Amino acid sequence: MSGLGLGLLADGGEDTGIWHQIFNFDNYGELLGLVQNSLYAGVLLGLVGGLTGVFVIMRDLPFAVHGISELSFAGASAALLLGVNIVAGSIAGSLIAATAIGVLGVRARDRNSVIGIIMPFGLGLGVLFLSLYKGRAANKFGILTGQIVAVGTPQMAWLLGTSAVVLLALALVWKPLTFAGADPEVAEARGVPVRALSVAFMLVLGLAVALCVQIVGALLVLALLVTPAAAAARVTVSPVLLPVLSVVFALCAMEGGILLAVGSTVPISPYVTTLAFVIYLGCRLVEARRTHRVRHTELDSPRAPVQTHT
Repeated sequence: MSGLGLGLLADGGEDTGIWHQIFNFDNYGELLGLVQNSLYAGVLLGLVGGLTGVFVIMRDLPFAVHGISELSFAGASAALLLGVNIVAGSIAGSLIAATAIGVLGVRARDRNSVIGIIMPFGLGLGVLFLSLYKGRAANKFGILTGQIVAVGTPQMAWLLGTSAVVLLALALVWKPLTFAGADPEVAEARGVPVRALSVAFMLVLGLAVALCVQIVGALLVLALLVTPAAAAARVTVSPVLLPVLSVVFALCAMEGGILLAVGSTVPISPYVTTLAFVIYLGCRLVEARRTHRVRHTELDSPRAPVQTHT
């Protein structure tokens, strides 16, 4: 059941006003029981998205996230058509895209070209598979815009296992990946396998994208893998505080989006993306006020007297 199904359950299937469709808390306590697995999945996605997003921003890979999500969408659509596990299909599509981008796109210019080729190909395949699928329309819609109550026990097991792999991989490569991202030339000169790390991170990113697609959909996965980390980078440069804030922001957007979407007729993705965007705007305002305060302090501070020699 998607957000649409929950909304109809909450309002008895009656056609109501727009605001009642967007924010509806009738029978809210009963509906929360239907999204228990989704809330757990939201915690996993907040951790994975927040931590992975730090390196997405550091290595300038938002475009890659979008490209991988298109192949993840194609893989999930193929799995839906064939009647196999959608999570497995999504992961397979993501890993294929991540491998292609990591191997063929070593330089930034080459990488963008590869992504530009992969994106329409993946989107076209996804549209083809969904066109051939004759099942419920909600299943098609959910792959694009996310679902909040379709997280069953088998899917939760896939999410938990894949999240564990991503978090373990990030823990193993965090330090050299940070070094390579900050100064790749110096890192390579000191023996850090920069190229191998790049490919390895792309595979980790592929798994992270596949996870996020399951809840927020293929179209808006950037809201978890880019926006929280970008917001955190606006208020801190601390190597410790940056990933912490990124995870906190991702968790707020993910869990808040689920809780707001429980009783509505609207899919979860608009709530998650809106919350993430509001957080980003807040961080921009904090950054702007801090910059203004620093400049004001510098202008008001007494300058050293100019010494003259006679």
